[in-house]
Amino acid sequence: MKKAIKLTLAVVFVMGATSLFAQQKFGRINTQEIIVGMPETKEMQTNMEAYAKDLQDNLESMTVEYNQKLQEFQKNFNTLSESVRQLKENDLNALIQRRNEFEQAAQQDFQKRQNELLAPIIEKAKNAIDKVAAAGGYLAVFDTSTGSLAYFDEASLTDIAPAVKKELGITDAPAAAAAPEAKK
Repeated sequence: MKKAIKLTLAVVFVMGATSLFAQQKFGRINTQEIIVGMPETKEMQTNMEAYAKDLQDNLESMTVEYNQKLQEFQKNFNTLSESVRQLKENDLNALIQRRNEFEQAAQQDFQKRQNELLAPIIEKAKNAIDKVAAAGGYLAVFDTSTGSLAYFDEASLTDIAPAVKKELGITDAPAAAAAPEAKK
C-alpha cells in the first residue's frame, strides 16, 4: 500500500512538473544585433573613429619627426664628429623607443575608452531585455549571439528582439529604402 501511494505521488509530481514546465515561456535574442542597432552604438563608433584618428595623427607626427632627423643624420653622417654622431644615434633610438611606447599606450587607451563607452550601452540593452522578458513572463531568454548553448530548438523559442528594439526605440530601415543607397 505504501509503495502504491509513493508511486502515485511520484507520478503526480512528475506530471505536475512536466505541465508546469510546458507552461513556461522561453525566449531568444541576439544581443549583438540589438547593441549594433542602438543609436548610442553608432554615436560611440563615431567618437571612437575620431579618437583613433587623433591617436594616428600623433603617431604619424612622431614618425615624420623621426624620418626628418634620420635623413638629416644620413646626409651629414660623414661630416659629423664621432661624439656628435653618437649623440644623434642615441636621439634617433630614443625617438623610436618613444614612438613604440606611445603606440602601445595608444592601443591600451583605445581599448579602455571603447570599453568605457560600450559599458552603458550594454547595460541599457540588458535592462531592456530584462524588462521585456519580465513583462512577457519568460522563464529564460537565451542569447543566440554567444553560441554557448550546444543545442536548442530555435522555432520553439520566442524571438523577443522586436519587443526589445521597440523598448529601445530602434527602428529597422526598410529593405527597399536601403537598396537605392547601396547602388550609389
